[in-house]
Amino acid sequence: MQTHENTSTPATGSANGFSLSESAAARINILKSEDGKAALRFRITVKGGGCSGFQYDFTLDDAAPAATDAVFEKNGAEVVIDDISLGMLAGSQLDYTEDLAHAGFVIKNPNATARCGCGNSFSVSL
Repeated sequence: MQTHENTSTPATGSANGFSLSESAAARINILKSEDGKAALRFRITVKGGGCSGFQYDFTLDDAAPAATDAVFEKNGAEVVIDDISLGMLAGSQLDYTEDLAHAGFVIKNPNATARCGCGNSFSVSL
């Protein structure tokens, strides 16, 4: 397991520059406090499927990270990404947005060449 503190500069090495925004960290911390489990972590997995080829899967759990997982921390919020998914998320940022029509976590992925209207499905050029 590799742990990376998220600062204003992207993490280096196998972290591939993944980061989480202030608003994503704040929302994860709110979810942790509402659940009452301080050890909750936000997990991101990239799976095959969805309208554009791949889709993001978000879960919140208290399972310990695997040895091959990367853990990103900001303001007490932890994001866990498995090593295979991390390759698809190089340079990406997890954000949390709220507006009149939608509230939720969003991945800003510079590797996505196309995505569906809901933003949860994407494709990449290999």
